[in-house]
Amino acid sequence: MMSRNLQSVLLAALLAAAAPLWAQSEGAATPAEPAAAVPWDSLSAEQQGLLAKFASNWAQLPPGRQNALARGGERWLSMSPEERTQARGRFKRWSELTDEQRARIRERWEQFQDLPPEQQQRIRDNFKRYKNLTPERRRELRETWQRLTPEQRERLRERARQRREGARPGTPRGGN
Repeated sequence: MMSRNLQSVLLAALLAAAAPLWAQSEGAATPAEPAAAVPWDSLSAEQQGLLAKFASNWAQLPPGRQNALARGGERWLSMSPEERTQARGRFKRWSELTDEQRARIRERWEQFQDLPPEQQQRIRDNFKRYKNLTPERRRELRETWQRLTPEQRERLRERARQRREGARPGTPRGGN
């Protein structure tokens, strides 16, 4: 049997892994197609072990949440030990954020979800390139960005927009 502390950490990591699925399931269910409830007995023994904290009130959970937890359980069980360690770390960082920081992150996530798929992919690609930089280079870029004034930051953004659109940087747009 798992210790209470380990069980809590696993549950927390599971919930963190299920968070994106929650967001999807909340937005995906339409009045014409409500999410179907997940019977407790349909969960595997491993999922039931992970979700034991919910066993006594599983039937009272909204179907969307049951689905998210069930999928999160499947996802957790399919993770490698390294992925589980990373998930625990992400949950720990998330739990250390203030309510204001979490709200800002949720808002930015919603904004990201509203972007066209091409723009989302461009952001993912840029983030991947950033993560592949050396820690020293990432630190340099962050420090340089933080030293810029809001006007300088906006000029950089505008130049990037122009490059994406194929215009020459510095060329006025719209005849201005």
